[in-house]
Amino acid sequence: MLQRGLKFRVRNATRGTLLGDAIEIAEDSASRAKGLLKRDGLEEGAGLWIIPCEAVHTFFMRFTIDVVYIDRKRRVRKVVSRLVPWRISSHLPAHSVIELPAGTIDRTGTQKGDQLEIEECR
Repeated sequence: MLQRGLKFRVRNATRGTLLGDAIEIAEDSASRAKGLLKRDGLEEGAGLWIIPCEAVHTFFMRFTIDVVYIDRKRRVRKVVSRLVPWRISSHLPAHSVIELPAGTIDRTGTQKGDQLEIEECR
């Protein structure tokens, strides 16, 4: 397990773009269950990396998000742009999911097959 409170930088190495530099992590059952609930939105550069995860829902959420499904090698398996509240999305081959502000996928050109680099922010 990673240390709680750490933030991560996520780069799309394939495209040379930055998805976020303040990505939080949810890797225990309590933080995964809470997810982005009770938030009013995500600032540019923010996000949530949920480990492990192969499906998300936006029930009770108040804003739209982008979702990037990745495998253990941090290769993009699926992207979902602008997932609105009260929806479900899944990709069973995924190992984890990164939830990002709506528009991040379009801005960065991220797509299936891209290689991500994830590093701790210092």
